[in-house]
Amino acid sequence: MSRIQARFEMLRQSKRKALIPYITAGDPTPALTVPLMRALVEAGADILELGVPFSDPMADGPVIQRSGERALKQGVGLRDVLGLVRDFRRGDTQTPLVLMGYANPIEAMGVETFVREAGAAGVDGVIVVDYPPEECAQFTELARRAGIDPIFLLAPTSTERRIQEVARIGSGYLYYVSLRGVTGAAHIDLADVAAHLPKIRAVTRLPIGVGFGIRDAESARRVAQAADAVVIGSRIIQEIEEAGAGQAVARVKTLLRPIREALDA
Repeated sequence: MSRIQARFEMLRQSKRKALIPYITAGDPTPALTVPLMRALVEAGADILELGVPFSDPMADGPVIQRSGERALKQGVGLRDVLGLVRDFRRGDTQTPLVLMGYANPIEAMGVETFVREAGAAGVDGVIVVDYPPEECAQFTELARRAGIDPIFLLAPTSTERRIQEVARIGSGYLYYVSLRGVTGAAHIDLADVAAHLPKIRAVTRLPIGVGFGIRDAESARRVAQAADAVVIGSRIIQEIEEAGAGQAVARVKTLLRPIREALDA
């Protein structure tokens, strides 16, 4: 059982929902990434999603795009991200950690090399936004052998066939994109989320996390009524952007704590 699976099982037994915050590795500075990760855990995160900076992030809105640009300007690449994972693991061997990014950096490193080094660094799951499930059988097989859960995205527009395929080859959890758009969009249709999740649950026993559009404790609480996990990213990145390096750690804790409390209420 992977760390991700074990964490969801523990949450299920305690009748709690998972809180999964996202930050971009290297933003606002590489030196602050691990302190931010630790702060998120202290504030109640169950699983961490760590973004790999990429120059053409097609699924990301302007807030996360800017975070990637800030990291890239400081020279942060995929190998640097894996180094930050290793640094985090020196102080935390329990919190599941998922890398989220795009195929190009992985292909440039080499799929086999990436999977081997990610597993050795302590990565538990990988979301590759532009790896369609129908075309990455080799990647998913290599990831599973290394103890890494391949996690796939579903959307309101996903066909029944796509849902079945993702349910078949995915592991860890499924990531349901709640919006027809990019990250950071302002509005989330909670009724639409509640209507779509039963269709997904009909074909999988994997936990379902919902992201895109969750910005505060109330929206997180309402999404958690239907989902197993809530994913929050752009709102955290916005806090980091506004706070600057000096106050970023304190600000993300202040943001996340009431969300954790709302999920546990």
